[in-house]
Amino acid sequence: MPDTMNSKPTACLVLADGTIFYGQGFGAVGDTVAELCFNTAMSGYQEIMTDPSYAGQIVTFTFPHIGNTGVTPEDDETADPVAAGMVVKWMPTQSSNWRAAQELGDWLATRGRIAIGGIDTRRLTRAIRQQGAPHAALSHNPDGEFDIDALVKKARAFPGLTGLDLARDVTCAQSYRWDEMRWAWPDGYTRQTEPKHKVVAIDYGAKRNILRCLASAGCDVTVMPATATAEDVLAQNPDGVFLSNGPGDPAATGSYAVPMIQSILDRSEIPVFGICLGHQMLALALGARTVKMNHGHHGANHPVKEVATGKVEITSMNHGFAVDSQSLPQGVVETHVSLFDGSNCGIRMADRPVFSVQHHPEASPGPQDSFYLFERFAASMAKI
Repeated sequence: MPDTMNSKPTACLVLADGTIFYGQGFGAVGDTVAELCFNTAMSGYQEIMTDPSYAGQIVTFTFPHIGNTGVTPEDDETADPVAAGMVVKWMPTQSSNWRAAQELGDWLATRGRIAIGGIDTRRLTRAIRQQGAPHAALSHNPDGEFDIDALVKKARAFPGLTGLDLARDVTCAQSYRWDEMRWAWPDGYTRQTEPKHKVVAIDYGAKRNILRCLASAGCDVTVMPATATAEDVLAQNPDGVFLSNGPGDPAATGSYAVPMIQSILDRSEIPVFGICLGHQMLALALGARTVKMNHGHHGANHPVKEVATGKVEITSMNHGFAVDSQSLPQGVVETHVSLFDGSNCGIRMADRPVFSVQHHPEASPGPQDSFYLFERFAASMAKI
């Protein structure tokens, strides 16, 4: 492991309140400004960095062994890293994994993403939990020269995620078909050749593995941009509509997404299923509210209870906003709750096959505790 304790700092993380963390830089050289969050997952750092839901955020990893298994194109959730930067305790060592195609630092450098190692991530995580997700500037300069005053100003000038529509930045440019299914030994990713249900997936920042799970559940998937209209969607004559995950403030994205969802609900009886931002979009469309959380939920070990059965699922989470369960209107039922803080993690319409969850059932933290949700969606389409 590189000696980060006695080396001259080549990177620094500067918070808007003036707090400075010095460390060793890797990945790309330069500066970036974003909201700072932390993720408690022990694996999946590549999936996290390429998850479009992390747009506008620098991710602090609480697990120290980040990068030690390298990276592989098979694990990308989208074409390039979307998270603005990475903060880790220990510098990545040489990768040890038969699937590794590239070292983490090289991968970040070629993708233009800055990282810093040698940071007291426990102290940083405690600060985020106590004070809320701060705005931060991350700088990597191999010469070790930093304009701290300028970095503080950049961090303070960052507008934050509240009121920010980032789905437009990460959505697809045009519609496309998806038929790749989940990875399985020994064949890897295979194709869906006998789909039973035609699904339109609205891309607010969709992870590839969500689309794979839909395909594995028997769906013929057409992915459409976040700005697609109800007319665009219904013209596909779908059996169901899926609302994807994504970044930013749900209320901002809702300015155009909510009327579209409401129009689909008014004009059709087809099933609707949402995940993460899609969950929040559906809740807004049904008349509920969303709120900004203090530091959000980001990790792969979050217990969620299904209210109807009492069953506890170990889930993956990634959200900084939440649905206010107190604002759910009559006819909308809370289906899942977080056992960490009691926040809402799922809703459904009482009289229609329209439902959504805040957590990520495709991310396999349980490892498959929540995959039944995709099967439930498929079953609801089979009844139409």
